[in-house]
Formats: sequence, structure tokens, C-alpha cells
Amino acid sequence: MPPTTAPTPAAPAKPVRMFASYQLLRLLGKSRRSMAWLAEDTRNNQTVMLVVGRQQLTDEPYEAWLAQTQRAARLKHASLAEAIDIGHYDQWPFAAYDRGTYATWAERATPQGLPPAHVADWCQQAAEAMTVAHAAGCAHHDVQGWNLLVDEAGHVAVMGWAVAAPTEPTPDLQVTRAAAVADVLALGLLLHAGLATQPALDEPDVAKAAARLPPTGHETLRLPWQLPRPVPEGLRAIANRATDRQPRQRYLAARTLAQALANWLTTHAEGGGPLTLLEGKIQAAGVLPAQDGVAERVARLALMDDCRTAELAEVVLEDLALTFDLLRVVNTAQVHGEPVAADGAVLMVRRAIAMLGVNGVRRCALALRPWPGPMSPVAADEMARLIHRVKRAARLAVALAPAGYDGEVVALITLMQNLGRLVVQYHFPDEAAQIARLMQAEDGAPGMNAQAAALAVLGVDIEAVGDAVARYWGLSADLLAMVRRHSATGPVHLPDDDGGMLRTCASCANELADTWWSAPPNRVAQQVTAVAVRYARALGSTTTALQADTQRILGEGQTAAAPAVAAGVGVGMPATA
Repeated sequence: MPPTTAPTPAAPAKPVRMFASYQLLRLLGKSRRSMAWLAEDTRNNQTVMLVVGRQQLTDEPYEAWLAQTQRAARLKHASLAEAIDIGHYDQWPFAAYDRGTYATWAERATPQGLPPAHVADWCQQAAEAMTVAHAAGCAHHDVQGWNLLVDEAGHVAVMGWAVAAPTEPTPDLQVTRAAAVADVLALGLLLHAGLATQPALDEPDVAKAAARLPPTGHETLRLPWQLPRPVPEGLRAIANRATDRQPRQRYLAARTLAQALANWLTTHAEGGGPLTLLEGKIQAAGVLPAQDGVAERVARLALMDDCRTAELAEVVLEDLALTFDLLRVVNTAQVHGEPVAADGAVLMVRRAIAMLGVNGVRRCALALRPWPGPMSPVAADEMARLIHRVKRAARLAVALAPAGYDGEVVALITLMQNLGRLVVQYHFPDEAAQIARLMQAEDGAPGMNAQAAALAVLGVDIEAVGDAVARYWGLSADLLAMVRRHSATGPVHLPDDDGGMLRTCASCANELADTWWSAPPNRVAQQVTAVAVRYARALGSTTTALQADTQRILGEGQTAAAPAVAAGVGVGMPATA
């Protein structure tokens, strides 16, 4: 008889792991403070996600924990996951959440990573949830990738609120605030990890990675340049700010991180450009507000029979909003389909008045939004200070220009080069304050440059905002070229034509003014000299002459350090955050 084959033994059944009434199916993630399981509620066969604290709690600590967790669970927001069960088992605290169509961030990831826009969108939604929770005095305490849930439509919900919370009965305000800041840093580490396609510092536990950054650790973290998916410049700046080596430079509130990501998504991911941030605001409040009383003076002068163009131009030039609006109107006006300014850009208010007539000037003046527009008193004060500085830079440019160039034209180009920062100060005063804070040097550590600070706060460069508004106005290509500043780091070449010389004079004056008011007091003279050296040959001048003009016009008899001490910021924006 043929040999018989022994039957194959059945594979041993996997032991059933239970946690209270929940059958544990699969570990979703764990950290030093908590862990998450995919589980089934045997009472109703519902698939859930179970977040379990890793510290056993006796009666009194448990009651303190329960109060915090239940308070967080009562909050309502689209991106706050709703706990369906909160309790403890064998002294292990837990919260359960319906699985539904959600998967964890890690489950949604691919070996090639995620599109940067998806990462930004998910973190923005999570930051919005944090904003609501933090405002209610609730912190998460263990923000991890497996606590961020994403459904098939890309909607994010954050689970595990306060499951890993400390068990003090009444944590004080300072402790609560520190926990909120730690939540924001943890989300920044997840943003970094999502863009870099690997855990920050190669540490899967986000809390451990955060502890390795200053002030508790000594490591630095910035996005690598070589990544599977290229990261746009604005989003890179946001991610790098979120984990900056200087804690004061990071996002200290979830709201500011959420807004930066929302701005970036609006301007870049949707392809609308910087103007998409401004369209609604411009329609409601204008590009800039008329300065107090100037529009009325212009309107009165325009009604006078003997109104002289030079006299009217002098008053118009006092008001940047009206000056810019006249240039916009005259440079984009058409008659019978032909541009009014067909023979080149109009760069003089006197010529604009002559072309539009006094009634046209009056109409422009009366159409402006009166000062201060929607600005608060504090924002209006900061706007007035910025306008004063911009005008001072225009005076400096006139002094720096070679003989033969009309002073009004030089001044207007200088003013126009500040359009972006004026618009940001008017429409985004809170963000302007953040930009100013990031640019400040502190305790020997340098601040960010203007471009990096703006990208980290707004998601776009301030100069790009000004360029977008100028394009929205329909200004000609030659005028657009003149109102773009020279790079603050690149070489300055001899201008090829008059337009290039106007651009160079304005750029030099604006850079000198920024340096004068932003450099640390003990370095103002040194940095002014460095700017003067860069521009002297291109302007046909000398370093000494540029230094002397800067001191005379910006200093007004004071020492070079005095304005830097008083202002403390580089773009004429408020020094407070």
C-alpha cells in the first residue's frame, strides 16, 4: 500500500487580545505617552480606533484625567474627532473613535510620499482644530501621525485629545500654554515629515524628536533640498519656520500656522497667485486708504477756478493712495481702444493731472476709502509710521539720483517699490507684526530676512504681493520692471538705460532705509556702508557720498543708531507680535 501522507496540522489560531469590551485587531501606532489600536467593539461589532494612555491611573489622578478628556470631547469642530467612549480599563485610560472611512496619516502615505499640497492641506486642517481646542484651554499632549485621521475626501480629524494629558487637578495657565506650544511644534514636525517622506530626525515618536530640538536639545532640523517631490519655496519656508532652531521664531500659536498654510494653499496650490489673497479685501477696502484730510483738500482745490497743476500735484503727492491711483488710471486708460499713455509709462503726477484734468483727479480722490479704512487704531499708527519711512526713502532716492533725472519720477518709482509692504501692512496688520518680529535680531541671533519672514507668515513674498497688485492695475511691462527692487544679495550692475537707473536709485534708497531702521544699533553704520559699497559705482557716486546723504536725510541730526533703536524693524512694520 502506498504510504499515507500525514494531514497538515492546522495553523494555530491567533490569540484574541481584549481590552475591556474591545477586541484589539492591529496596532496603529505608539509613542512614549500613548498608543492607538484598530479594534472591534464586541458589544455592537463596530470598528473603532482606540487611543490608550501609557500611564496607569489610580482614582484621584483618573478623575483629573477624565475631567480634562471630557472637556476636550465636548468641543465641536469639523476637524476634532468625536470620542464615542471615554473611560479606563485596569487603570489604563482610553478614548474610542468611530473608524468610519478614516485612515491614519501613515496609512494614507505612499513610498513616494504625498503631494506637498496634500500635506499642507492636512496640516492646515489639523491646525484649525488645534486653534479651537487651545482657545478652550484644551491641549492634545501627544500629536502623532496616527492621531491625524484622513478620510477618502481628504477631510482631517484629530483624535486622542488629552488622552496623554498630565493628571494635575488644575493645571495652571503657564502649563496649559506650554502644552499648546508643544502641540504646534509637534504638528510642525509632522509637516516636515510629510514633505521629507521620513520621520523628523529619523525619530518615529514626534515627542521624542521635539525634545531633541532647542531649548531642550541641540539638534537643528531643516528640509533637505533633494526630496522625492519638490517642495515649493513658500511651503518650505513655512515648514522650516515651524521647526526653527530658535524657539522664538517658530509658530507659537496654531492660528498663525493655520493661516500661513491657508495663505500658501490659496496662492499656490490653487494657482491663483498672491492676488487671490487680496481680491476680496481690495473690493471692500481699496488697495490703500486715503490719508486723513488729503482727499478733501484735493477735492477743494480741484473746484477752484485758478487751480494750478503744480499746486495740486504737491497736495496729491502727500497721499500715497491717491498718487498710486492716479498713476494706475492714467497708465491704463484708453480712448477709442488706444492707450492714453501710448508713448510710454506716465511717471509724473503733474502729467497725470494734465491728462486726466482736475475733475478726473477729484473723482479719484473722492473714490478712495477714507483713513483709516478697516484698520484698528494700533494698525493705523503702524501704517502711518510705514508711510513716513517710505516717504523718507523717496527723499533719499532723489538725493542719490544723478543730475538730470526728474525728482518726482525718482520719488514715484521709490514709492512704488514699497507697494507690496504697504498693501500687506494695510490688509494684513497681524501678519505684518509677525513678519517684523521674525526679522528682529535677539540675544545675538540674527533675524530672518524680509523675504524669508514673509514666506513663513504669508506663504508669499511681499514683493510678489506688490507685483501682483501692479499687474492687477494693468501697468505696462517697462513700469513693472522699474518697480522691482534689485536683490539685496546679488551684484548691482551699471544700468543700461534710464529705466534701469531709476530702478537702481530707488532700490538703493529703499535698501539703505531698510538697513537704517532694521540693523542692530551697533551695526547700523557697518551695514549702511556695505549697501553704499554695492551701489556707488552703479550710481556714479562714492561710498562716502551715499553714507553722507543717508545720515543727512534719514538721521535728521540724530546718530545712526537712534532710529534703529526706536523702530527695531526692517520693513516699517510693527515690532510687536
